[in-house]
Amino acid sequence: MKIHETVLLWLRNSLSRNQFLILSGILVGCSAGLAGVLLKTLVHYIHHLITQKLVLEQQLVFYFIFPLLGIVLTVLVVILFFKGQDRKGIPAILYEIAQGSSLVSSVKMYSQIVQSAITVGLGGSVGLESPIAVTGSAIGSNFAKTYKIDYKDRTLLLAAGAAAGIASAFNAPIAGIMFAFEILLTGVIFSDFVPLIVAAVCGSLMSKIILNEEVLFQFHSRDAFNYVHIPLYVGLAVASGFYARYFVLTSQWIEHQFKAFEITRLQKALVGGLILSILCCLFPPLFGEGYQTIKDLVNGKGQSIIGSSFFNYFEYQSWYILLFLGLVCLLKAFATSITIFSGGNGGSFGPSLFAGGILGYFMATLTKFAGVADVPTNNMIIVGMAGVMSGVLYAPLTAIFLIAESSSGYDLFIPLMIVSVISFLIVKRFSAISPDLKVLADQGKIFTREHDQNLLSQIPIYELIEKDVQSIHVNSTFFELIDLIKRGKHNVIAVINDEQNLEGILTIDSMRPFIFDKEQYDSLNIQEMMIMPAVIVYPDDDMRAIIKKFDETENWYLPVVDQQKFVGFISKYTILNKYRQLLKAYS
Repeated sequence: MKIHETVLLWLRNSLSRNQFLILSGILVGCSAGLAGVLLKTLVHYIHHLITQKLVLEQQLVFYFIFPLLGIVLTVLVVILFFKGQDRKGIPAILYEIAQGSSLVSSVKMYSQIVQSAITVGLGGSVGLESPIAVTGSAIGSNFAKTYKIDYKDRTLLLAAGAAAGIASAFNAPIAGIMFAFEILLTGVIFSDFVPLIVAAVCGSLMSKIILNEEVLFQFHSRDAFNYVHIPLYVGLAVASGFYARYFVLTSQWIEHQFKAFEITRLQKALVGGLILSILCCLFPPLFGEGYQTIKDLVNGKGQSIIGSSFFNYFEYQSWYILLFLGLVCLLKAFATSITIFSGGNGGSFGPSLFAGGILGYFMATLTKFAGVADVPTNNMIIVGMAGVMSGVLYAPLTAIFLIAESSSGYDLFIPLMIVSVISFLIVKRFSAISPDLKVLADQGKIFTREHDQNLLSQIPIYELIEKDVQSIHVNSTFFELIDLIKRGKHNVIAVINDEQNLEGILTIDSMRPFIFDKEQYDSLNIQEMMIMPAVIVYPDDDMRAIIKKFDETENWYLPVVDQQKFVGFISKYTILNKYRQLLKAYS
């Protein structure tokens, strides 16, 4: 055992639970923050090597080569070094919380950094925030596992690592905490959030000290909030909500198309990388995260953005920027989805901010073209970022505090709230839960805001199956049945055949008309008395479906069958008893 592990184990036994959790929050937060700093630094230097000191023609060549190369290299790294295991993104972490006892593979403490650095550094049109959050989650989970922290506190440290990662990415500790509350800890009850807060602060400090970044977006010429502009913000909110819906639907469609391709992973990477490279050549802002484009718009360098594209070969017209940014905004959803589903590593966190900023600038410019004076362009960029992020991630609080902290836009809380909430309500109208999580939620594999359902999803069916039950062959005599009843203590008996397949069941109620008429004993047989079960339970049924079967049939025992073979019975009483134990543990 290493020296630091020995020291921490001694502290684990010497300190109180709360004291050790706070210490754990500090260590996990600093580690996750350093991981975030490392990833951002890697991507920065890769970008610097690729794009600096190049004339336009050279940049276009590089834009064509490197996005393709990034996706292909990412897939090769996954296959060669990570055994093809590339489960990525926040849904994978939510699954581990609900179904894996918050135990995240230790490989994810570094695999996400390597993969996303290659993907984004070489031009993949995705964000680093999701890989940073996954890396932080893995750090928190494995720290808790090493020092034998129970499930509830392990989940808290997992969320603390993710919060620290987000905080380090944006120098926004409150946003990191909101991210943990809204997305990771949905449906999980906690009473102690101090380690989460400490971790977020430490993650933010790591970024601030090492990278020396004041804020992510510096808006020096931002306008003060004026209630007269509320109609503009409402219009932007509606546009943000519908754009967010378009973004997630595009993502789902691209995912479906790549899954439908009956080709190898490397071939998918080549196809996706080639499409992405073409998009980046035509629209350079799609290259990488794209935050520099937002900064250029804020600083009034919109014409320089067009100058790096094919529009440079035409005489500049004022409406070019409107057309160009409109196409960039629409194509960002395609570029992000293609990057992810063809094999790259990243998330939609950053792209939603990028698209929101572009949408805000587009709406402001369009309003000016319509003849409206005094349009707060920079404000529209800020709140547009929050609006699209809120709709894409289903996380309005995270969006509000992230933009307020990273842009020092605290004076814009009112428009931030207006735009974020309206956008969120619009996407909720189409789907009550994020489409990225809907499949897992419907299967009961991740937690939702329905606490009862979350508890049920944690009850493993295989632990509750009663296998020590009575069964009788379908061709047995009635006298053999009577002897079985005398020796048994169960109210239900399975009727099976030579292959151990379930033929039916016998209950006290079904046997009562026959059991007291001794004159019929010689003529009775099992097949006459057995009944078919109202429903059958299968080992892969989730607990919510099983409870529904009990409710619909009003039975207390149901047979469990696996590939036609009788396995045992599951009782409603056993499920309710297990549920009470979980409820006691979580209350």
